[in-house]
Amino acid sequence: MKRDRISEAAGQGSVGAMKNWRYIALHAAAASAFIFLLQRYALSASLETSLLWAVTLGGCAAGLAYMQSNR
Repeated sequence: MKRDRISEAAGQGSVGAMKNWRYIALHAAAASAFIFLLQRYALSASLETSLLWAVTLGGCAAGLAYMQSNR
């Protein structure tokens, strides 16, 4: 199994940790955007309600992504 030269130069854990945090942030942003658009335009909810649901479910998605990245 070949190792990536960048990850060898930077240390074993530093590149993997950055990919994990990037994955978590992307997962949270995608879930937030999806639920905001669904609430706001498909269900015609108010802006405050849509933002509240987006923040709540974005946080839940970040938690799930964090748990999955640590398996």
